[in-house]
Amino acid sequence: MSQKKNIITIQHPESVHHTNGMIGSWYDWPLTEKGIQQAENIAANLKSEFRDTKFSVYTSPLSRTAQTADIIGKQFNVVPQWATALKERYLGRAVGQSVQWLRDNIEQEEISIYDKCFSDAESRFDVWQRMLPFYETILGSTEENIIIVSHGDSLSIFNVMWLGLPAESLQTMDLYGVSGGVSLLYQTEMGKRIMRRMSDTSYYKSKAI
Repeated sequence: MSQKKNIITIQHPESVHHTNGMIGSWYDWPLTEKGIQQAENIAANLKSEFRDTKFSVYTSPLSRTAQTADIIGKQFNVVPQWATALKERYLGRAVGQSVQWLRDNIEQEEISIYDKCFSDAESRFDVWQRMLPFYETILGSTEENIIIVSHGDSLSIFNVMWLGLPAESLQTMDLYGVSGGVSLLYQTEMGKRIMRRMSDTSYYKSKAI
């Protein structure tokens, strides 16, 4: 028998770097005012749907995710726990630069999951390796209800882990979400993994009544 799991993953909503042409990565961009409202809506809608459920909340420590997690934590009366494993992929010398700068200065095209756009950056396989201990910890814990707030690239890797696929599967497939998307993942007592919703943006569009 397996531990039942009810995992909600949230890709942070609109951040400043979504509006100014800059790179996200490890630069500490905050949410925009629109993003804060989206996070409020996500929190309210989740609370309406899971009114009597107690969750543990884990978040990347970067501002845009931590802000989102704090807003959700207030709805569920829980203090989010920071997990550096959930940070976005590190892009080395491109951090703090514009997307156009990256395009103009990229050292290596990322053809495989082992490639790095810059020598001091992380590859997608590096992100897999740093996320794996966190993933194994929460899957092996007795916690049944978990909310995870992270970033697009990181959650795309988490999704592949959830389906039990190897890292190499990212060579030929991906499961990307969108900003503000909410995914609902379940594991039954028999160990069956279910993705009931994938990057559902309806959660941020209006507050529940």
